[in-house]
Amino acid sequence: MRPSAVQRLSVAETTDRYAEMVRAKTSTGALTPRTAEVYVRDVLTFADLAGGERVLDDLTGQDVDAVLLAFARKPDARRRPGAAGAGAAGAGAPRPRAGSSAQAGPVQSAASQARFRRSVSAFFKYAAVVGWVQLDPMRAVTVRPVQRGGLRAERRALTAEQAEGLLGAARGLAEAGPAGAGAVGAGQGRRRSDQRTELRDGLVVLLLAAVGPRVSELTAANVEDFFVNGGTRYWRIFGKGGRTRDVPLPRPVAEVLDAYLAEGRALLDRGREPKALLLSWRGRRLARGDVQGVIDRVLARVEPGRRRSVTPHGLRHTTATHLLAAATDMDAVRRVLGHADLSTLGRYRDELPGELEAAMRVHPLLGPLEGRRGG
Repeated sequence: MRPSAVQRLSVAETTDRYAEMVRAKTSTGALTPRTAEVYVRDVLTFADLAGGERVLDDLTGQDVDAVLLAFARKPDARRRPGAAGAGAAGAGAPRPRAGSSAQAGPVQSAASQARFRRSVSAFFKYAAVVGWVQLDPMRAVTVRPVQRGGLRAERRALTAEQAEGLLGAARGLAEAGPAGAGAVGAGQGRRRSDQRTELRDGLVVLLLAAVGPRVSELTAANVEDFFVNGGTRYWRIFGKGGRTRDVPLPRPVAEVLDAYLAEGRALLDRGREPKALLLSWRGRRLARGDVQGVIDRVLARVEPGRRRSVTPHGLRHTTATHLLAAATDMDAVRRVLGHADLSTLGRYRDELPGELEAAMRVHPLLGPLEGRRGG
């Protein structure tokens, strides 16, 4: 039952209360700590952009539109200049301030903008229920993701040629391993042997593109999550909602994994994170924000004609799109990606150039007709 009177509270006070409520949900298992912190970060960013001293109930749809557009123009700290050289190091480089110019780095991706909008919408739904606002201003919002930067291409699946180029670069980087210092750009050739990350970088891209995990699932992976059953290497992935799935690894990926565990990880191990699969050169568990830097570094090794910028979530789209394009059973693809509902796959199936033409060339009804016509 909604309160009879609206509480005229400031944006800062309501977002702080909402953040406490979201964090409390982690104790009941309703949200994972990582997911809760994403929601909290978004609503606190909303408070900064909207003005924490303003009364929440005074905000209009036009005000929220302005916030969404301001967020879209914020430089993305994950894609800041020089990320390709510093991302895998896992720390150190200063991040741009919230109010810095968009020239400080690429703006927010379409995925980040859509996520931020969902977080703000959930906040206002809660605010309407507890009586912080009389009307939900999201109903009057007109700005949509397509108007906020048009960066959908980076999230879209890579074509077969682009994916092959990226996977080839990843495998070449992994084969070079710690000994391939001369072939590695972005300053890696000048690093000490205990700072080499070639095997790890190759493994990161191969796992993202071949298995399509969420970036949080990748960085949370532990060495013990990988096991062999019947001669096949599996990855036990701990996903959303406490669900787990055992995904078999393609042989080329399993070979790079074994090489990394035997050579690459040992160079990075400082005993600080004994369970973590992926380590920074400082010996810490690789952070989610570092994964984009890894991808960018591998992309730099792809020939320009086959190179296209892509995010970790874009590689998840790539996995789904190409498995489905190859007529892989939809439920099998759902289980690989860890979706609870088959309908979710629709958002991950992207169009590929030439696929309609290829489908019509092998039309299942026209083959037999052609045979009968000839007889």
